Amino acid sequence: MRFSVLGSGSRGNATLIAAGTTRLLVDAGFSARELTKRLATVGVEPAEVTAILVTHEHGDHTRGAGVFARAHGTPLMMTEGTLGACRKLLRGSEEVRTYRAGYPVEVEELEVEPFITVHDAVDPVAVAVREPATGLRLGIATDLGRPTLQVMHALRGCDALVVESNHDESMLWSTSYPASVKARIASSHGHLSNQAATRLVLELLNPRLTVVVLAHLSEESNTPALARSEMERALAKQGFAGTVEVARPDRPTPLLDLGVLREQVGPRQLSFL
Repeated sequence: MRFSVLGSGSRGNATLIAAGTTRLLVDAGFSARELTKRLATVGVEPAEVTAILVTHEHGDHTRGAGVFARAHGTPLMMTEGTLGACRKLLRGSEEVRTYRAGYPVEVEELEVEPFITVHDAVDPVAVAVREPATGLRLGIATDLGRPTLQVMHALRGCDALVVESNHDESMLWSTSYPASVKARIASSHGHLSNQAATRLVLELLNPRLTVVVLAHLSEESNTPALARSEMERALAKQGFAGTVEVARPDRPTPLLDLGVLREQVGPRQLSFL
């Protein structure tokens, strides 16, 4: 299994997951043209994309979904609630497949396990994606609101995590955002802070965990260096031997080969945990 966060933040979110000939996009929050450009950066043509799975209806996760699907015949996967909220993006010619939280769905060589989150959307989910052939498992959890017991259960045992680390708590309250926006971001239906993201990953830490990608960073109330240093410092104390990456809004992460990275850190990490 290989994956790249093609971009993450308030300007757009999309993650590519590749296994064999399968190419799954989780969210399509950039224009179709920009998605095509970012896919090319990691060596993928638009026609190769097997499906686009949409986690919720907010524009930074859906902006290019309809146009891309129509241009390339790419199936869209949504819950019924998200489909209803996305009607304005669609023209009726798209192939739409619905799924339900709590029910795994196969996308060729991948198995997707969607689970409910408490973000302020109609029917938001996060996903754990498993490659049955290797047993490798990737959790993608942005726009979490708060890490519920269901979230914790769904993300246990992952080899890689893409988790939001949206804001620094002190920086958030110093921004020029209106008070109502600050309160929404910090609420239990908003976004995880660096501190909350760190606590979540520490709870999920296991000998298989190889890569943590910090996503959905605010450009006003966070910095990549701050988010990374907080996470790396906490994980180092627990003997974590893997990699911490930061997803940027303007460019993809490297295409990370989870199998290769797992082999590199496996024995060393097992000796610590």
